[in-house]
Amino acid sequence: MLDKLTDPALVRRWGGEIPVRHRYTPGLAGEAFFTALRDRGVLLGSRCEACEYIYVPCRLFCERCFAELTADTEVGPGGTLESFAIGYVDVEGEPLDEPVTVGLVMPDGADAVLFHFIVEQGEEPLEIGMRVEVVLRPPGERTASILDIVGFQPAAG
Repeated sequence: MLDKLTDPALVRRWGGEIPVRHRYTPGLAGEAFFTALRDRGVLLGSRCEACEYIYVPCRLFCERCFAELTADTEVGPGGTLESFAIGYVDVEGEPLDEPVTVGLVMPDGADAVLFHFIVEQGEEPLEIGMRVEVVLRPPGERTASILDIVGFQPAAG
């Protein structure tokens, strides 16, 4: 049983379902991020004075020096596309009707990236390092969720 498998065909799989439910709570910093997104349409981060690092979404403490942080730094709405991937199949391996593009975007003024959809790509191919801007749902449709961000699109101009 402790032998290392070298042939993927030897892996055994049992079908079935595990009835597990969970509820994710964003915490105080996440709540501040989502509320600012819903109410003001801004991306909110936390700045560590000691490390000179701006986290986005907000954090309560610095992951480098453990200093206490406050959610008080607006970043974006523009940013830089750091990486991206285009998916042509779903998680079950079935072809998608339309390809889905996701990317890592570093909002202006932040030192961390956000993972989200890349939308409205236009005719120009995506390139790492290109300028993008956030696309938000209309104010009346926002629910304090990460999906209040529709995605990021290439910046005009």
